[in-house]
Amino acid sequence: MAGMLNLKLKVWRQKDQNDKGGFVEYDAKDISEHASFLEMLDIVNERLEEKGESPISFDHDCREGICGMCSMVINGKAHGQLEGTTTCQLHMYNFKNGDTITIEPWRAKPFPVLRDLVVDRTAFDRIIQAGGFVSINTGGAPDANALPIPKKDADLAMDAASCIGCGACVASCKNASAMLFVSAKVSQLALLPQGQVERYERVRKMLNAMDNEGFGNCTNQYECEAGCPKNISVQFIAKLNSEYLTSLKKPE
Repeated sequence: MAGMLNLKLKVWRQKDQNDKGGFVEYDAKDISEHASFLEMLDIVNERLEEKGESPISFDHDCREGICGMCSMVINGKAHGQLEGTTTCQLHMYNFKNGDTITIEPWRAKPFPVLRDLVVDRTAFDRIIQAGGFVSINTGGAPDANALPIPKKDADLAMDAASCIGCGACVASCKNASAMLFVSAKVSQLALLPQGQVERYERVRKMLNAMDNEGFGNCTNQYECEAGCPKNISVQFIAKLNSEYLTSLKKPE
């Protein structure tokens, strides 16, 4: 049938954190090429449930490329083969009839697998809790032009703020480094007036939290930037390093 795909899936199945886990093969027949990747999994799960089998567990929420929940490794690449695309935005017309698709969870010690393709990413939450916020009273929301911010800084802050915290940078890095994520969160606030009061305390706290969670070090091979669905630049890692080195000269 035109526009329909017959695929073979190799999906990582794991009951819980203590289960060894392994790949299980499934047939995904008569899938519309216009379906999203998550809709394809929905169809497969409906068919599994009809047969009395356990559906494949995977994270999802907005399905609009905003929340970052749809995190999975597809054919060896975080979020799949398309640049700047989340899994939920990946459509089946990017695959060919008869393809075999391998689907895995994020592979990183700080992101333990909870079940199948679902991992625990609360390590990111704890890094944010360590300093990724402005705790001082900045008053109500001002008019857009009330605070004079150079356009270059405003644009960079917006670029950093586009990070959705999905963890693709960690999953793409051979060292499971979270430097791209942390650098985006630190840079966003360091570039804005509201973030200046806690600027140097913030970078120290967030980097300490990152290290405590067990993320690896950056080796500047740019896998994180290549795997990021929001195209966050590694230039923010340079900004993070600069912020940290400057903070060492500041009093605690």
